Amino acid sequence: MSTRADELRANLEQVQERIEKACQAAGRARDEVTLVAITKTFPVSDVRALAGLGIHDVGENREQELKSKAPECPELRWHFVGQLQSKKSRSIARYASVVHSVDRSSLVEALSKAAAAEEKTLRCLIQVSLAAYGSADAATGASRGGVAPADVPELAAEIAVADGLEIGGVMAVAPLGADPEKAFAGLREVASRLRSEHTGADWISAGMTGDLEAAIKHGATHVRLGRALLGTRSPLG
Repeated sequence: MSTRADELRANLEQVQERIEKACQAAGRARDEVTLVAITKTFPVSDVRALAGLGIHDVGENREQELKSKAPECPELRWHFVGQLQSKKSRSIARYASVVHSVDRSSLVEALSKAAAAEEKTLRCLIQVSLAAYGSADAATGASRGGVAPADVPELAAEIAVADGLEIGGVMAVAPLGADPEKAFAGLREVASRLRSEHTGADWISAGMTGDLEAAIKHGATHVRLGRALLGTRSPLG
């Protein structure tokens, strides 16, 4: 009988094969792309199993889950990938090393105070709205969060001078119903302009289960995968 560990191992092998093929097609080395396992709604036992299979980076999009799981697996690098309320910044700074969803000045201020209080440096990615690269229904794209590409330089400058923070790059989600190729090509342009001003901001967090190939083609350094690794999620209570 197949165990959960067997299931996760098989899923991971399939995911790694997809990433490898995408890198080959893009003319990139496999080690240029980091897999971030998104474990929301799944138990910490799954996190431990993935760690045993060689996963080093794990992401959560809810503060409650991050603070319950991260202390159980402190050897992993924890990423926060969800929309973040400023009042939760202290908890995020305590348990995460990377925040993928920085999208406003007030959050920069809150995270800076929190990181300084924790005496750590928090790597921040600016979440970019790709609605302009998607369908005509901009409202649909905007619902996925992020700042307009034109506003990235100003927010990056604020992060760069904030205590306890470093500007790490950009993150985005392809607009619903849109061509991810077009969206991620646009993100790559935003990322290139950001690197010209901040040389260390070299991360592009893009690509999920349905569109990781398009993201890797257009320069993603980090892909965020949940369903392909862990299966269908249970509804949150």
